[in-house]
Amino acid sequence: MMPRRIVAEAFIAACRDELESPKPGNVHVFAPGHRMTTTQFIQSATAAVGPLCEPTTRVGARIRGAIEATHQAVGVNTNLGIVLLCAPLAAAAELERFGLRDALTRVLDDLDVRDANHAYAAIVQASPAGLGRAEKHDVFAPAQVTLKQAMAEAADRDRIARQYATAFADIFDLGMELHAAAVARWSDPRWAALAVYLGFLSKFPDSHVTRKHGADAASDLRRTAMKFDTLLWSIQEPANLLDQLLGWDAVLKARDINPGTSADLTVATLFGRRLQSVLPSGRNSG
Repeated sequence: MMPRRIVAEAFIAACRDELESPKPGNVHVFAPGHRMTTTQFIQSATAAVGPLCEPTTRVGARIRGAIEATHQAVGVNTNLGIVLLCAPLAAAAELERFGLRDALTRVLDDLDVRDANHAYAAIVQASPAGLGRAEKHDVFAPAQVTLKQAMAEAADRDRIARQYATAFADIFDLGMELHAAAVARWSDPRWAALAVYLGFLSKFPDSHVTRKHGADAASDLRRTAMKFDTLLWSIQEPANLLDQLLGWDAVLKARDINPGTSADLTVATLFGRRLQSVLPSGRNSG
């Protein structure tokens, strides 16, 4: 089994790399936002990492423990999406005989009703913006299906839920491919993380923005992201784009628009890439 310390270090590093990237609309080291600071996010990662990376622990218990620890540390929802995405990845890293993607598929297929109840409790405690009541598999009621099945029900309206239903296809097929290309082009982890973030933001409407501000706002955001994504890949020195990025960042924060789902997917991508980099060579391909 991969040592807990290695998985934990990969998680903390992924969270830090994401925070050091100037992601427009989201919290980062260049500017706070949405009444939150980078300090709170670092505190959240530090609090969550223990339960999240507890060996041989079921995914649902990891999620619930991480969110409870985060609430005790900072008292606000800073990382629900991150935890929902990274808990299965942390569990998958323990399956020594399989590549990360194959291991993750096995972890997701093994989820049960207990995992769903733990995840429901975590979601209710975190109380993310736009959380309402659902006709089926409401998180305020006892779970009747497995966590994977519950997430599949929400997959059309929530990109994080969609990852459970697709074995994290967006992470592996989009995020990791973008990150590999960006690292090869610039080497700087800040710009690699930004490339992943803009890639997600350009590819589909951000679920968090859609829930809070509506489909039109999410579509407008996506169109602007596509322009910045094109700009980023057209230049050799991304630092030259920083002023424009921070200008857009200020506009989004003034309108209380936070592309949180795209940021969460970015952290999961960085975490997955780091796990792959430390896995035995025979497991790196999956």
